[in-house]
Amino acid sequence: MKTELLLPAGSLEKMRTAYDFGADAVYAGLPRYSLRARNNEFRQEQLAQGISEAHARGKQFYVTANILPHNDKVRSFVRQLQPVVDLQPDAFIMADPGLIMLAREAWPDLNIHLSVQANTLNHASVKFWQKVGVKRIILSRELSLDEIAEIRQECPEMELEVFVHGALCIAYSGRCLLSGYFNRRDPNQGTCTNACRWDYKVHDAAETEQGDVVRLQGFDFTQELEEANSRFAACGGAERHPDADRVYLIEEANRPGELMPVMEDEHGTYIMNSKDLRAIEYVERLVQIGVDSLKIEGRTKSLYYVARTAQAYRQAIDDARSGKPFNPSLLADLDGLANRGFTPGFLQRHVPQDTQNYLTGHSESKRSLFVGQVLSIDDGWALVDVKNRFAVGDRLEIIHPSGNREITLEQLQHAEGHALDVAPGNGILVKMPLEKALDGALLARLV
Repeated sequence: MKTELLLPAGSLEKMRTAYDFGADAVYAGLPRYSLRARNNEFRQEQLAQGISEAHARGKQFYVTANILPHNDKVRSFVRQLQPVVDLQPDAFIMADPGLIMLAREAWPDLNIHLSVQANTLNHASVKFWQKVGVKRIILSRELSLDEIAEIRQECPEMELEVFVHGALCIAYSGRCLLSGYFNRRDPNQGTCTNACRWDYKVHDAAETEQGDVVRLQGFDFTQELEEANSRFAACGGAERHPDADRVYLIEEANRPGELMPVMEDEHGTYIMNSKDLRAIEYVERLVQIGVDSLKIEGRTKSLYYVARTAQAYRQAIDDARSGKPFNPSLLADLDGLANRGFTPGFLQRHVPQDTQNYLTGHSESKRSLFVGQVLSIDDGWALVDVKNRFAVGDRLEIIHPSGNREITLEQLQHAEGHALDVAPGNGILVKMPLEKALDGALLARLV
């Protein structure tokens, strides 16, 4: 069985990059009906071009229409989807039972993949959707590897897809209320503002006899945290934390004076910026389980993100299928991406100590920063669109579908031809020596 690598396509350029670096398929959002109503370059014309190019390359192209709609969007759904169906994408990714029913009635042979928004957690749900005519289930992010394996065993004829990289929601996928509360932009309508990732400050508070939460003055959070950790260590960590039942107030940076109570119990605090999912070290197990597709999140991420993740996970899948052991250097390749720290999410409930050690060791041994994109190469000189600072003498990694290589930068010129020592940062064009075969490469500075 071939394990599909599925990448996000926020634009045609990112789609092409995903395919170049090893993706078997991409997914793009239908603006009015996907969770990327904003920051989405795909309209009818781009969808048509993307699907055509994908099929010409022997690749798959999926269209996402996974909102949970209000009545006004239900009424126009079939009419607005018809021209996209005519383009013959390989599948539609959907979540709402009503929209799935309407799509199946209008187009009985339509391939439908059930979105992670449907939160499928067990094999009984998988069998239900199989009877409805759904071809593939994108399993909930809240499942462990063992639970995925059990679903595979119980549902051998259903295609299964699992997220392995990208942002995590603090709620069951897309079920968070924060964005709707603050901005009247509902996550399940495709307009999430990621309120869980804003900058919040913590204030001490107390609950009155009447049940009101009031702010206490003279509170030093750092000092309180140190004292709390000290008390926790003194009691051996086996008992309930003495501060577990305290009430705090949080204040978001752009809403000064708007204090909101936040409670904490033994499971943690509920307004939190989740780390990003990175499960490349579990690709081998997922391939062995028989998962049909491994999915990467990030339709609003950079071209560099698409290239790096596609290349790394492509190698991990190919190594797993050929029986090679996992290559820990792939972890370091992903560390140069913008992230909020990494976690395997719920796939591995208890990470063993040896895994933690090699994760840290390999991640710290090689770090990189995206610094430029090669636009063209003429007479041995590459025209580079600078993204971040780099200079003569720097070690650069040339990232290309044909393979990566490291060089020491010995010469640098302004686009007009005069010598430079430093490419100072985003927004300028420079030239550097590079062979023609590396046209279109991305550049990362090794730090």
